[in-house]
Amino acid sequence: MTPDPTLHGLQFDAHLSTLFTELPLLERPRAAREAGFDAVECWWPFDTVAVPPDREVDAFVSAITDAGVRLVSLNFFAGDMAAGDSGLVSWPGREAELADSVEVALDIARRLGTRRFNALYGNRLDGVHPQEQDEVAAATLDRLAGRVGEFGGKLVLEALSGRPAYPLTTTADAVAVLDRVGRPELTLLTDLYHRAVVGDIDTVAEHAAHTGHVQLADAPGRHEPGSGTSDLDRRLAALEAAGYDGFVGLEYVPTTDTLTSLDWLPRDRRAGRR
Repeated sequence: MTPDPTLHGLQFDAHLSTLFTELPLLERPRAAREAGFDAVECWWPFDTVAVPPDREVDAFVSAITDAGVRLVSLNFFAGDMAAGDSGLVSWPGREAELADSVEVALDIARRLGTRRFNALYGNRLDGVHPQEQDEVAAATLDRLAGRVGEFGGKLVLEALSGRPAYPLTTTADAVAVLDRVGRPELTLLTDLYHRAVVGDIDTVAEHAAHTGHVQLADAPGRHEPGSGTSDLDRRLAALEAAGYDGFVGLEYVPTTDTLTSLDWLPRDRRAGRR
């Protein structure tokens, strides 16, 4: 069911890693602005490189600022996701690599005003006991929370579907990590697509107070609203009624081209607060 954005006041942002992929990444902020958005988000924008050259960082920052959009959320380096990696937070032996990439992300954030950071937990590793990984993850998330908290930032932790080695599948799995770490800077990323796939979408409003960011795509298929069977409007309305007033990232794969896939969202609802 296609959501009716006139029924609520939530803010939408364009996810540059899934939308406008007809263009190179550095051209997508401008395309998002021309489509009516004033806020965007992005996965780690430097492929599989944890610490990119300064010129690449500067080019990414310039693309955002020149387009006149806000970068409201940024993923930390998560390894080679195309090869199956799903984050470094729980990966023993890669703590320094993650820490170095985090400093790059925080430099970008200071320059662009970004305050939300997605720290993907990481897959279970062959030959490593899950308890060891969970201990590494708790210590890592505690350190990251301290770093982003220095300038009012928040971490978001996401449960995923479709990645068998990724241990956070349900909202309850992610909440258990939040409880273990016990830092107010560590919050949930509620992705309505993943919640629908694993069957716990009915609980999203219960966790609104712990939710730091929301993303959407229809299910099945992970395409634009209206392409599947999820009642996204009801979920968004429930989140808002429960107190969530942040951004909703459009993290879907268009069935055709990006602009056509945006027909469900009136242009005057693509910018931020009115």
